[in-house]
Amino acid sequence: MGDRVTIRDVAARAGVSVATVSRVLAGNYPTSTASRAKVLRAVKDLDYVANAHARALAGAGRKTIAVLMLDVVGAFYAQVAQGVEMEAAQHGRLTLVASTGSDPARELALVQMMREQAAEAVVLVGGVTQDDEYRQRMARYAQVLAAAGSRLVLCGRPAPAPDVPALVVEYDNEAGAHAVTSHLLGAGHRRIALLGYQPGNTTGEARLSGYLRALADHGVPRDETLLHGVGFGRNHGYRAMRELLAAADGKPDFTAVFAGDDRAAAAAVVALREYGLDVPRDMSVVGYNDDPVAADITPGLTTVHIPAEEMGRTAVRRALAGDLPRTAQERHLLGTHIVVRDSVRGVRGG
Repeated sequence: MGDRVTIRDVAARAGVSVATVSRVLAGNYPTSTASRAKVLRAVKDLDYVANAHARALAGAGRKTIAVLMLDVVGAFYAQVAQGVEMEAAQHGRLTLVASTGSDPARELALVQMMREQAAEAVVLVGGVTQDDEYRQRMARYAQVLAAAGSRLVLCGRPAPAPDVPALVVEYDNEAGAHAVTSHLLGAGHRRIALLGYQPGNTTGEARLSGYLRALADHGVPRDETLLHGVGFGRNHGYRAMRELLAAADGKPDFTAVFAGDDRAAAAAVVALREYGLDVPRDMSVVGYNDDPVAADITPGLTTVHIPAEEMGRTAVRRALAGDLPRTAQERHLLGTHIVVRDSVRGVRGG
């Protein structure tokens, strides 16, 4: 993208004065129908960001950081939003939070709205299906935001092409899955069911990769019968666990479960108890995310901690730093670690 389009560019394109453009955009001063039509066409042709951005450049109004996420109830999303809000407040910024429901059309509309409202940064949070359409969409977001003096931040999302001017804040998802699977293998487990992940989703695929790499490191072959990709969350985890237990008449041939997230893991514990199986005596269970539920259930859930709040803080801190041009890409990778509680029991013969 070239330099930011200014009101003078619009005036030149429309063949009118800067004052006329200002009056048309303000809408509070009479102008001729012909002049108004010329200005609005020039605004559209040049993709000029009017009103809110102009006011922000003039120093009026409070500057904002926008956070767009799948939902606002999941602990991971809430913690990222908390980190964004806390860091933004320290810099005198207001935080705007909105949910997309995984709808690309809604996401596009919200990005455009935040661009028009002159948000200094637009933070997109959470895993996606990474395909050509996604890559093209992120490139377009980054370019139009940069042209408007804003910044696209991808938080827990895959990085776009290196030439896309975005800020990327990630956590080591695969390493976390590798570590928690290795923890089960170190306790002697060799048949470990994976459930609650989401095939095609970047978050789920990274956790699958970490799980498979840990198995390979311990010389345990991949077993497709142990992979149950049904999605994240309580409902998916509960249903998958019930289906596995029903198929085995309540006597599964695996000794441990790695659930794609903590809500799925907690639901798996419920399903196991309904079949008379105790955790961890009869079945070891681990999760991912270190949501509050992981510490609240009985037994406490061994899981992987994601630095969600720090991701939000880093996103804002780096977006406002100004030490790199907005035309450059910047990436940060934060670490994960296991939180060991009481949901894993050693087995003999492992």
